[in-house]
Amino acid sequence: MSVGTSGTRDAQAAPDGSAPPPAGDPTGLGIDPDDLPDGLVVADEHGLVVCFNAAARRITAVRAEDALGRRLDKALPLEDLEGRRWWQLTDPYGGLAIRVGQPERNLLLPGGREVLVSVRYVRSEPTGPVRRVVVSLRDTEARRRTERSHAELIATVAHELRSPLTSVKGFTATLLAKWSRFTDDQKRLMLETVDADADRVTRLIAELLDISRIDSGRLEVRRQPVDMGAAVGRHIQAYVAAGQPADRFLLRIEQPLPALWADPDKVDQVLSNLLENAVRHGEGTVTIDVTPAASPREGEETGTSVTVSDEGAGIPEESMNRVFTRFWRGSKRGGTGLGLYIVKGIVEAHGGVITVGRAPGGGAEFRFTLPVSTPAYLV
Repeated sequence: MSVGTSGTRDAQAAPDGSAPPPAGDPTGLGIDPDDLPDGLVVADEHGLVVCFNAAARRITAVRAEDALGRRLDKALPLEDLEGRRWWQLTDPYGGLAIRVGQPERNLLLPGGREVLVSVRYVRSEPTGPVRRVVVSLRDTEARRRTERSHAELIATVAHELRSPLTSVKGFTATLLAKWSRFTDDQKRLMLETVDADADRVTRLIAELLDISRIDSGRLEVRRQPVDMGAAVGRHIQAYVAAGQPADRFLLRIEQPLPALWADPDKVDQVLSNLLENAVRHGEGTVTIDVTPAASPREGEETGTSVTVSDEGAGIPEESMNRVFTRFWRGSKRGGTGLGLYIVKGIVEAHGGVITVGRAPGGGAEFRFTLPVSTPAYLV
């Protein structure tokens, strides 16, 4: 046999006379194994490695010439997390004839490097002898990043929940133990604090549920007619009623706006987050522009665009690409750092887009555009 250029050996006819895979393609897929994103190792009916693609070489740090032609258990000496030799445990060639492979699991390479390994046993007939063992290798780094992200999320939410729950527990325990010692005004103050902390816990749990739905692609959008200008106006009125000066907000609406169908609750969630960021972290006038725009969705001509900008210091250029990631905080003034991640998920669930940049006044500028859309039953 001769070594091919793509980490394979030329195929030979099987002992039973069945047709071999094409030369240089032991997988029978008709593609170059080096084009595959995952590591691919293939052993023939004798347990000798006939394919060791580029990704396998990168993941294992083993040269193709050192693997090709060797026994699979020698070329790829895997161990499970308890230190047992993997190929001796699974015995691909001598085990049960009804087995079709091994599910993906974490295994160790020499030196302790962890990889994700799944195996397929290829037989010429359902219970016949194994003709090829196809091994898929994946680096664990991407999975570790995901696990770290989930761990950070849990730690952040747990930390944020601890403070209001401690307050709720403290005030309720105090009231129950010493109710008669407090005046009505003191009782009201403590109950208002408990109520505010309960709202905070509810909001954190809602954020956690939103993230779960966004990550799993299960965020539901219930489309109804939405008057975007009126929705922004309600949020501004709420801030003014809470004590913000009315002249801090400038709302500009370009008419006529297209008829917009969106989820009103989720649109309010997006507007609330963007306006809160501008008020808390920005300075000067908060300007909100509501305009018709080109639809971000193919096949639709128009959409509705909302731009929220302030006159503060803005977002540093080096942070622009991290604004919509989990745990990004524009300042040290509290927050979980999850709001803009959720905003992006909501906008994209509507088929829209959101961007961040620098406002003409120097502050931050967030702009999201939603397609006009219509519910399926009206199409």
